[in-house]
Amino acid sequence: MPQQLFVFTQMEFPWVLGPADGRYLMRSEDDGEPERVVVIGTLDATRPGGGSRAASARRGSALLGRHARRAVSVPPEPEPAPVATTRVTSIDPVSLSAESQARAWLAELDREREVQTAMAVINRVVHAHRIATADPYLHEVSPDQALVIRAGWGEGEQVADGRWAHARALPWAAHAGGSGRPSRARGRDRSSALRPQERLAAMLGARSAALLCEEIVLRARQDLDQGRVAHAALELERALALGLGELRAERRQDLAIRLAELEQLQPAVQAQAQAVLARTQATPNAAAEDEDVVRHALERLEAALRARTATGFVAR
Repeated sequence: MPQQLFVFTQMEFPWVLGPADGRYLMRSEDDGEPERVVVIGTLDATRPGGGSRAASARRGSALLGRHARRAVSVPPEPEPAPVATTRVTSIDPVSLSAESQARAWLAELDREREVQTAMAVINRVVHAHRIATADPYLHEVSPDQALVIRAGWGEGEQVADGRWAHARALPWAAHAGGSGRPSRARGRDRSSALRPQERLAAMLGARSAALLCEEIVLRARQDLDQGRVAHAALELERALALGLGELRAERRQDLAIRLAELEQLQPAVQAQAQAVLARTQATPNAAAEDEDVVRHALERLEAALRARTATGFVAR
């Protein structure tokens, strides 16, 4: 019988991701063909060879039991607290029957596409877990946050345990920005790169404040990047309405052209949000939202917000 080999992409993150250790089968529709098998394992970074989440929990419980009833002195320069890491393996469920096929897949790998595909799968698992547990503090991840990214192949039980017959690391940090997309910061000079730090200091010192729309814009961007166009459309409609009001109130003549552009885009954005609401109410002949319209309007609103702070932070 020919040997069955499976290709995979794997990432490790320096925290407990959320979903319990195990194997998860992913489909796009009920009774559809499996699309991915996702294997999640938590490793104890304090021991050679790692260890299970259960073992970490037992050690943590033992420490709490010894120290819960009394305060414990700590040295003036304490060692960093040990952390657990999460290894996530995204496996293509379609097997290969020859090692030559697996080697060819790895040799011809499109790094960016493969990493983005795996990241979308991982974030789909995390998002579903956040909804299932009603935990708003669980967050999705990007490739830049991974300690290591690997791609490779192995036999079924190997890859199901997060191991492999052959794999290689995929460098990423210098390749893309924090969102997992090609960096928008590429080519910026040092003064531009320092402005977020200036604004952070101004906000923490109460010399500047965030607009209400800014947080909603970030949420819309994340949802759009993760393929949740309906969520992004609803968030963008609210962010644009808020942003237009907040930006007009600042009476910035240098933003007048951008505000006029956003005003022209607003009816189309409102139509996208209405399309989402119509579908949730089972309205006959309800149109699907148009991702291109949402993406373009979001990009223009993001550009206006960047222009707002391009010359430094905005004082209160």
